[in-house]
Amino acid sequence: MRAKDILSSLVMPLKPSDPGSLALNWMEELGVLHLPVVENEKYLGLVKNEDIYSLEDVDEPLGKTRLPLIRSYAKTDLHFFEVLRMAATEKLSLVPVLDQHNHYKGSITQADIIQAMANFTSVSQPGGIIVLEISAQQYSLSEISRIIEANDAKVLSTAITSAANSTKLEISLKVSVMDLSSIIQTLNRYDYIIKASFAEESQYDTLLNERFDLLMKFLNT
Repeated sequence: MRAKDILSSLVMPLKPSDPGSLALNWMEELGVLHLPVVENEKYLGLVKNEDIYSLEDVDEPLGKTRLPLIRSYAKTDLHFFEVLRMAATEKLSLVPVLDQHNHYKGSITQADIIQAMANFTSVSQPGGIIVLEISAQQYSLSEISRIIEANDAKVLSTAITSAANSTKLEISLKVSVMDLSSIIQTLNRYDYIIKASFAEESQYDTLLNERFDLLMKFLNT
């Protein structure tokens, strides 16, 4: 999934002739802290709400102010994981997208990134979650997939996390069945450590909501 595939249909770019007050109103309506400034498809940069608030006259056209513009942007073919990384590391509430000719094509909001993450990780498909703890040396997705497939299920998505200075990995597996008992039994026979499992839709929804809340907090820090 590329940046061009998840462009928001809601974000309208500002023009240099637009007043700062209009920018603030649009930001409030969209729930964002930034908006792109574009002139004849030329991307000039992102304006931030707190910089507009610092103006003596918020009704002055943006092009006549000396507001600092953030030059961050993504290209249309950038993978959405990189868009997520950019939003998180640069603390952006939206990411402008340019084509190969550096023409402005649209923007991606945090909500768009989360929806892309949900689609990419098979959130909408029914299934259960198994969380394993294994050493980095032991990890083999092909072996884990073989065990799960031997129990008439498929791995829909995986997520890997590791604590700092740790040789242990936490592997979260979304599988295609809700009844995880046979899979768990087989994993136990292969000496896998199962930290948690979520076999009910309510548990699954709770986990997703927690992960999405953490993602939003991370992006907003």
